[in-house]
Amino acid sequence: MTVPRENDLLTERVIGFAIEVHRSLGPGLLESAYEECLCFQLKQKSIPFKRQVFLPVIYKSVRLDCGYKVDIVVQQQVILELKTVERLMPIHEAQILTYMN
Repeated sequence: MTVPRENDLLTERVIGFAIEVHRSLGPGLLESAYEECLCFQLKQKSIPFKRQVFLPVIYKSVRLDCGYKVDIVVQQQVILELKTVERLMPIHEAQILTYMN
């Protein structure tokens, strides 16, 4: 039996909060509504997070501020990119992979 890592436990909690928000609000709202409610949940549980974190692009060893923004970063460990789409597309996966580099 493997012992869950701290990041795994944090990720499970955050997913649980996201599911709770979605069940409560239902589908069809703007991302900003879900973001606000999810941040409320994190704050209620005293979990540190930052919203709308700017992420620079490094191009030819130069840091450029191109307008990338991560929706929520939880405890500097978990990136949340909220989507209000019916289905995730490959472009969404590419976006989060860009954030992780």
